[in-house]
Amino acid sequence: MIVDDHYMVREGLKAFLSTSDDLEVVGEAANGADAVEVCVRVEPDVVLMDLLMPVMDGAEATARIRESCPGVQVIVLTSFVEDDLVERALDAGAISYLLKDSRPESLTTAIRDAFAGRGTIDGSAMQAIMHGRQDNVGRDLTPREREVLALVAAGLSNKEIAEELTLSVGTVRLHVSNMLAKLEAPNRTSAAMIAMKHGLA
Repeated sequence: MIVDDHYMVREGLKAFLSTSDDLEVVGEAANGADAVEVCVRVEPDVVLMDLLMPVMDGAEATARIRESCPGVQVIVLTSFVEDDLVERALDAGAISYLLKDSRPESLTTAIRDAFAGRGTIDGSAMQAIMHGRQDNVGRDLTPREREVLALVAAGLSNKEIAEELTLSVGTVRLHVSNMLAKLEAPNRTSAAMIAMKHGLA
């Protein structure tokens, strides 16, 4: 599903995505409020979300979509990389953050990765996230939780982390759950970004 207040952007994205056999655009919206309604109706797997839109911005729409449709993954696709916009979007539950000038293949890869539960963060957005780090974040993490966080930030799955640390997958899942709760992170991507910003990994 594509959410952008510019008609030509939506049409361009639809045309581009139609060239991929495994991707189908099932809905679109021109503002955040409509995005929430359409998302509930069409139940997409992935939403491409602009941030600056009338009626309701992309961060608020992301939060509402994640609340009403928790199985839907949101990729922020925007022209802006300001610190507060990046953090608001990730705090709202977006799994990925890409700029509109990213390479086309980066977008299709990000969509497939989001569907599989893996996040993608543009390099410029990463710099914004790392700006102004605060070292008190994550101080209540146990040594094992910090190890798990570092491996999550490196992109490892629970199974791969279990193999790396010689733990059961269930134990890793518990550590990940505790780590997300302590960091107040909605998902693994957000936790990885917090880890980068605050020097935890």
